[in-house]
Amino acid sequence: MPSLTTEGCLARRQLLLAAMAELGLDRVIFTRGESINWLTGVHLGPLFTPTAALDADGRLTLVLPVRKIDTPAVADVVAGYEAKWHSTMRNNQPQASLVALGEAVGSGAKKLGGEFSVFPQYLAADAGSHWTDIEPTMFRLRRQKHADELAMMAFANQANRKMYDRARQIVQPGVNEIDVFNELQTVAVRELGEPLTYIGQDFRAAARGGPPRDREAQAGEMYIFDLGVGYRGYYTDNARTLSVDGNPTDQQVAAHSKLCEVFPLVESEVRPGVSCKAVFQQVQELLDASKLGTFNHHLGHGVGLAPHEGPHLNPYWDDTFAVGDYFTAEPGLYADDLNAGFRLEQNYVVTETGVELVTDWPLEM
Repeated sequence: MPSLTTEGCLARRQLLLAAMAELGLDRVIFTRGESINWLTGVHLGPLFTPTAALDADGRLTLVLPVRKIDTPAVADVVAGYEAKWHSTMRNNQPQASLVALGEAVGSGAKKLGGEFSVFPQYLAADAGSHWTDIEPTMFRLRRQKHADELAMMAFANQANRKMYDRARQIVQPGVNEIDVFNELQTVAVRELGEPLTYIGQDFRAAARGGPPRDREAQAGEMYIFDLGVGYRGYYTDNARTLSVDGNPTDQQVAAHSKLCEVFPLVESEVRPGVSCKAVFQQVQELLDASKLGTFNHHLGHGVGLAPHEGPHLNPYWDDTFAVGDYFTAEPGLYADDLNAGFRLEQNYVVTETGVELVTDWPLEM
């Protein structure tokens, strides 16, 4: 079972140290679990609050719950805090973790970085220190997926593929959405061999998306599956649409075929330096001209330590593709007479010369 490697964590640390040097920072404090996972390989889930600090000399200090202190981690110093008292979870874990971090790293650093959207304000009480928001830098660095990250996401995607294989076996008129969801989740857990850290997103027939309902699928409906599983903090995200009765109308066939045209377009256009917004606009024009339905959402997004991250194939952002980006392309067409429509989604990694398709699975209805 893949995991983040020492080599990968140290390579990411070096990228961050170079960014710290450019910003003139003595130390960066991490309070976001994804960042700590990215740097140290430690994923504890939502119940605990690890913290970490990286100094400009390369020393990384990690604070974990005392009961988790032996968790394998790529860190130079590991300290502990009490997450529980007599088996009861403490509500003030963030403060307790940061107090332990402060004791472990000591004082003296004056130019500090923090993750401001999850940044406890009491850390800024020292009037002699200057704080910089490091989050934009972290989100930029996280876009470039390393080999160990790609291996974890590929492993998680095996579960997604098995889920689609099973969906094709069980989707038929009369199947209950709740039963389908339960069956697919079971497939994913068995494939990964451990509990999922996330499962989503869409499990509804005759609807654009949403969680499963206590409802039976009907003949003539399209069943949109937009599936993602979480494996040790890393996400996956890809979509297929199935015909409930296997007998789609001519219009449904035409809409499905039109969406399939998007992927060769993406594969021919995307390369490092290309505007994400420009590719979105090309696809918008292609689907609008078909007059087969409405396309009114993003074309895609990055995936990694969050289900949505950069690059953004979206007119509200002005990103450009870069080597190492892991992104989705998810065109959709929706209309009442499509019952209710289609969404298909492929995953790609940007290479030096173009893209590599990493979800080469059937797209058929």
